[in-house]
Amino acid sequence: MGKLSGNIKHLRGIKKITLQQMADTLGISKERLASYEQGRAEPSIQMLIQFSDYLRLSIDALTRTDLSLLNDYSLKEMERGFNRDIEGKNLRVLHSTVDSYGKENIEVVPVKSKAGYTAGYNDPEYISSLPTFQLPFLIRDKKYRSFQLDGDSMLPIPDKAYVIGEYVQNLSTLKDGEAYIVITLDEGIVFKVVYNQIKKRKKLLLKSLNPTYQPYEIDITQVIEAWKFTNYFTSEMPNYYGELATLKSEFKSMSEKLEKMAL
Repeated sequence: MGKLSGNIKHLRGIKKITLQQMADTLGISKERLASYEQGRAEPSIQMLIQFSDYLRLSIDALTRTDLSLLNDYSLKEMERGFNRDIEGKNLRVLHSTVDSYGKENIEVVPVKSKAGYTAGYNDPEYISSLPTFQLPFLIRDKKYRSFQLDGDSMLPIPDKAYVIGEYVQNLSTLKDGEAYIVITLDEGIVFKVVYNQIKKRKKLLLKSLNPTYQPYEIDITQVIEAWKFTNYFTSEMPNYYGELATLKSEFKSMSEKLEKMAL
């Protein structure tokens, strides 16, 4: 059963539940539960369902993910996502990282890592390999991640800028006309202005700020994660000087024309 035995013991420990208390609730003997924790016996499908219901985690998470590698935030997100509503499609961040003080990191997904993120977003080793940083002015009880843009579809936010997103737990909460980083199965990472059509059509309409790009729809079943845009940073200098020079030239030309007309 993969990582089940270690996960049961780990979760029982962090929840401060004794072996006897958990066994009594599940309706099994203390010795039987101990055999599961020690890997000496494998539970039946019905027993797996009981573990899942009791611990508020999916069977997949209990048997395939080493939950001891997750921090408190990630575990809580998994628990919140247990009873996910198919209509709204609750999402969850399975893995995250913290700094040496236990504070949530902002992981960075550069352009070169975009292809790997779709496959590795739920892999703790992949997430741990990403560069990280901290921003003191962000709300501490929120989860943030940064993604590097690739292209000009969201101008005036320039190509190669880094956008920071706040994790969205439920797609039904996406607000029309706001920008989100959306992680999809087919397209990977996209940064768009979103219009929520979930209730009527179970789709999202994605639009670019750059009018040369046409809007398009995606089905919510294609969405892995969504992050609400909060801010961005870039090393590109805004072209204010070029714009001022153009305005100055146009003003000079207009002034010369007016002078000639006055003669």
